[in-house]
Amino acid sequence: MSEIVVYELDRPAATRSSTGSTSGAERRVRRVHAAPTAPGSRTATGPRTLCGRDTFAMETADWKPSERPGAPWYPTEHASVVCPDCDAVMET
Repeated sequence: MSEIVVYELDRPAATRSSTGSTSGAERRVRRVHAAPTAPGSRTATGPRTLCGRDTFAMETADWKPSERPGAPWYPTEHASVVCPDCDAVMET
């Protein structure tokens, strides 16, 4: 089975520009999950993460665990927000 890394993001927080108007929203990674690929696809995320969360509103990461032998399955800059349930499945 091939896994895809997905990000559960915080809701956008509007930012104010120097003119006082709201501009683009910044979304922070709340949790990093692993998800299987969709049946019949190598690039599409399946409907649920390995911990059972819905992937519909999650963002797919560019990080591909299979391309980095010996590295953790998640991007190291997000190590503090890795889903412990997904991590336990990935470690087995």
